[in-house]
Amino acid sequence: MTHTYEEFDKHDIFPELDHCVAFYKNLGLSVIPFRTVGTRAIINIDSYIYSSISGTFDSIQYTVRNGRLSDAYALLRKYYDSAIINIYSNLYLEDNVCIETIVVEDINSWVQGKKPLPEYRIMSNYIRESPKLAPINELLYHDDRYKKIRDRCNDHTHFNQFDIFIRNDNEVTTPPPAPVLDEFRSDLRAIFLLHLAYLFFLNDHYMMSTDYLDSLEYGIEPIEDSQYWVAPFVQEIFDSVLKKDRPDLAAAITQNTGMHLS
Repeated sequence: MTHTYEEFDKHDIFPELDHCVAFYKNLGLSVIPFRTVGTRAIINIDSYIYSSISGTFDSIQYTVRNGRLSDAYALLRKYYDSAIINIYSNLYLEDNVCIETIVVEDINSWVQGKKPLPEYRIMSNYIRESPKLAPINELLYHDDRYKKIRDRCNDHTHFNQFDIFIRNDNEVTTPPPAPVLDEFRSDLRAIFLLHLAYLFFLNDHYMMSTDYLDSLEYGIEPIEDSQYWVAPFVQEIFDSVLKKDRPDLAAAITQNTGMHLS
């Protein structure tokens, strides 16, 4: 089964990619006020990570549009790595910051460019073995979906199959075959769900709207409980992605937070 060019242009992957670009851009701006405790960074390091991820989605959009599905999968693996790095660094800081350890050197040295983070497998296992994230891990890893996605990303990154070269030849496979593009969309959405679930379960304050801090900045008494209001762009992604695709993950997040998710 192949797409016509018109069907390809109207594929659901493209508005979803636009959605992801905008979400991470907004998230990068909204977390700036929250200092990264455990490092000497002045600006929240996650702000840079989310801005970078937004750029990666921009690059994915370009490669998919141009029929370079193998390159798109290599970028998808980069996004997968970014999501794991983001959750690992936040979790590791939360686990290790204390009165005696104000600066967590393993993360701070990475931020300063002095030391790399552990390899992917170590970071992934640290997340999956965390008691704090057990409710999310139980829901994410009830099957081997994420192993298969990771394997596909690795296959395309390392050209583990000959036909991967063909999938990257847009003179042969443009528009890309429908099953290939559908599978890519499904894989991307699964990684997006993984990142959202971990992120909002671990850092629920990242959902906060600007109303509370805006009031303080302008010397106005904040409305009662406004620190628990959820930013509209977060509520929208919660409704359109988490609740729709994984209501079990959405319920776990809602049960674990005091934020006013509707």
